Amino acid sequence: MDVRSLTPVLRALRGCLHLLMAGLLALVAVRAAADGEPHAPAVIAVSAVLAAVYAGGLCVPAARRSQRAALGWLALLCVLWAVLLVLTADALWIAFPLFFLQLHVLPLRWGLLLVAVSTAAATASFVGHGGPATPGAVIGPFLGAAVAVGTVLGHRALYRESERRRELIEELLATRAELADAERAAGTLAERERLAREIHDTLAQGLSSIQLLLRAAERALPAGAPALTHVREARVAAQDNLAEARRFVRELTPPDLENGSLTGALERLCAAAPGPEVRFDISGEPVELPTPYEVALLRIAQSALANTVRHARAARASITLSFMDTSVALDVVDDGVGFDPAAPPAGDGPRGAGARGAGPRTEGGFGLPAMRSRAQSLGGTLTIESAPGEGTAVAITLPLPGATRPGGPHE
Repeated sequence: MDVRSLTPVLRALRGCLHLLMAGLLALVAVRAAADGEPHAPAVIAVSAVLAAVYAGGLCVPAARRSQRAALGWLALLCVLWAVLLVLTADALWIAFPLFFLQLHVLPLRWGLLLVAVSTAAATASFVGHGGPATPGAVIGPFLGAAVAVGTVLGHRALYRESERRRELIEELLATRAELADAERAAGTLAERERLAREIHDTLAQGLSSIQLLLRAAERALPAGAPALTHVREARVAAQDNLAEARRFVRELTPPDLENGSLTGALERLCAAAPGPEVRFDISGEPVELPTPYEVALLRIAQSALANTVRHARAARASITLSFMDTSVALDVVDDGVGFDPAAPPAGDGPRGAGARGAGPRTEGGFGLPAMRSRAQSLGGTLTIESAPGEGTAVAITLPLPGATRPGGPHE
């Protein structure tokens, strides 16, 4: 584990473990010298070497970054400790901090095996140096090993839980950022559509009316009338401004409609849809539609098809654009799981209506009102036909304005 990733509590615990190792090594050396043991110089020397190797492994970055270097460091420590066990029974105490090191460096399975071997070696050393073979001589090292194993396993579980929470927080932050970007993009597109609709329905229509009135005035005035020149100039200015207004509307058109017609945008939408096979059909004789109509039909098709892909678990879907004498209709049909349109959204959470496999409803149940609002803003209607297990059909019908009827004038 990288030291930089440790919390202050874990740093303190690790520091205490290092101090425990240093204190126990010093205690072994001092007791060997104070008791006058025959191997006291060797015990002191091996304890000093073991302390130096332990400190060196903590200070050398390779021992923390390289698994091979860490294994070599642990092996050398275990060999020196084994030598110390042969020299003195007090080396039994070194086993406890060594247990933590073994479990930390080695994989869990091999760490537990080495802890068991170390426990047996410590007990054998104590008995071999003349210690009484009492139950405490066996239970003591065993309890130390059990405490070390329980502590390490608990720490690993807490660390995994902490990592899962950290990943979840990062995922939530990323999702929130994506949602904010999507909301900004949606707001920008909605404002563009609103401006395009306002310019088309107010400014462009007003300039068109002014141009028609000026043309009528031009025809009514005598050929040599002084005001005729001004009327012509005013009509040309109105015509130029009408062309400029229409250019603004085209520039504010959604990107899907910028480089083609509504039918082309719908064909691309069906071709790019992931999941079910989506077919696009046209019924009737296509006519040119005002930009607000094209935007509304495209957005409703996108919303309905997106929910079909996400929630309906459909194998096939179809989008049909129908041109009739007085109206234009769009139908989005799938063979998915269906839902009950009359039922309220299932909960207020992020998996609301979409969790039922609803075709037209988006998460939280706001997709259907948005589609219906688009249709009503143009004087149209939106209907939903669905039932559990019987698929879903979304139909929007918009009345054609008189200027767009086949054979009629178009502004």
